[in-house]
Amino acid sequence: MDTKARIEEALKTVMDPELGVNIFDLGLIYGVDITDSGVLVTMTMTSAACPMHNFLSQLVDNAVYEALEGKSEVEVKVVFEPAWTPDLMSEAARNILG
Repeated sequence: MDTKARIEEALKTVMDPELGVNIFDLGLIYGVDITDSGVLVTMTMTSAACPMHNFLSQLVDNAVYEALEGKSEVEVKVVFEPAWTPDLMSEAARNILG
């Protein structure tokens, strides 16, 4: 499995505590950039007022760091543009949330 696939699988283990769906399928991950210096995960929240902002960011950092066995620096950047909408969810997430 290549590095990006390992990272994406790790992100699928991070669950949104309010919705009970992983953040990858929710469409909260806007990008995974792998460089020589590390990994940058760009993500958003379902709302700019999300009280879980720091908690989810730390979960993402930990999941990616563990997936890469600590061999790479991880940076998590939270953005709110473009704003998240339910249209970003995968079909799997739509089926779970009904």
